[in-house]
Amino acid sequence: MIVRIATEGQYRLSDDHAEELNRLDNAAVDAVEAGNETTFREVFDQMIEMVRRDGTLVDGDDLSSSDVIIPPSDLSMEEAQEEFSGEGLIPG
Repeated sequence: MIVRIATEGQYRLSDDHAEELNRLDNAAVDAVEAGNETTFREVFDQMIEMVRRDGTLVDGDDLSSSDVIIPPSDLSMEEAQEEFSGEGLIPG
């Protein structure tokens, strides 16, 4: 799975991490829908940290398309309300 962190780069993440990434995505949606910015920020930071920690940075010359695009780490709560709604970043 290729995950892009906007404004940062793409990471190759093993499919073993897809379930955890989806769980965090769903938790972020729940936090945004509840208007809980503190919980959203904690969960969103965990998503980004997991991708950075467990992923391998994709070479800039690699033109693989991203399976998931995570907004930049400085995402505001107002922007999160647009991104983290419905099924979130990861459908399904």
